[in-house]
Amino acid sequence: MKRVIFALTLSLISMLSLQLFSQVTISTDNSTPDGSAMLDVKSTSKGLLPPRMTKAQRDAIASPATGLVIYQTDVTPGYYYYGGTNWVALTGSGPGGNSPSTCIDFDGNTYPTITIGMQTWTAENLRVTHYRNGDAIPNVTTNSAWGALSTGAYCWYNNDQTTYGKYGVLYNWFTVNDSRGLCPQGWHVPSNAEWTTLTTYLGGTSVAGGKMKSVSALMNSPNTDATNNSGFSGLSGGSRIEPGTFKDVGNYGYWWSSTEYPSINAWFRGLNIQNGVVGVIYTSKRYGFSVRCVRD
Repeated sequence: MKRVIFALTLSLISMLSLQLFSQVTISTDNSTPDGSAMLDVKSTSKGLLPPRMTKAQRDAIASPATGLVIYQTDVTPGYYYYGGTNWVALTGSGPGGNSPSTCIDFDGNTYPTITIGMQTWTAENLRVTHYRNGDAIPNVTTNSAWGALSTGAYCWYNNDQTTYGKYGVLYNWFTVNDSRGLCPQGWHVPSNAEWTTLTTYLGGTSVAGGKMKSVSALMNSPNTDATNNSGFSGLSGGSRIEPGTFKDVGNYGYWWSSTEYPSINAWFRGLNIQNGVVGVIYTSKRYGFSVRCVRD
């Protein structure tokens, strides 16, 4: 009896060792695994299905392992892996998962891109609420607090994302200049000179605005000279001025540059519905404007 028990024990240990230390194959043809694979899944009629979850469920995973892969079902659906500090979309290489045709921010928002001349721009206004390293950008809603800021902050127009979210986020210039980075890896907020390169390529500031303005219903009438021939798709997202009040949505769009002038102000570009001119202006860094990114 003891010999039988001993033999059974040896057999069990042998089976466990095989399970723990051998290669594994899951197949429909009973083939052996490839020599380079610990796990080899083979099929000509079925796929491999990873865990599916919402962005909120993904973000609630406690201490995700670097390399963990899931399929996200909402916000910006797709495959994501955990890169050690943040979730990265599997649509390209490097942090942010950016490909030649898309730009993806830390929050997983995907932006179409457009090449104009020698530059590649995002074709929508930025709406990320975190810096590139994952730190949250403060959402400042009260007028008095906004007007007193000397550090980065964002808001939605009229503090109403539901109504005005299509126009993107309004950021003060301190957010643009933060060393943690506002645009995704491989992208940056354009300098004043880079904005000039864009408008020069489009025929100069007197006509470039028409080629840059969206022709969507988000622009109020008359939207004079708007053709959007460049594909820039500029929207009239309005602004938040230094006292903290909101103005101009539907009529004017404003975009920060990364260039100061002088130290208390910064350059920006403006479009309006009355004509095809691009405004080249500077103002207080406490204003809230839209942001576009240009490829490094």
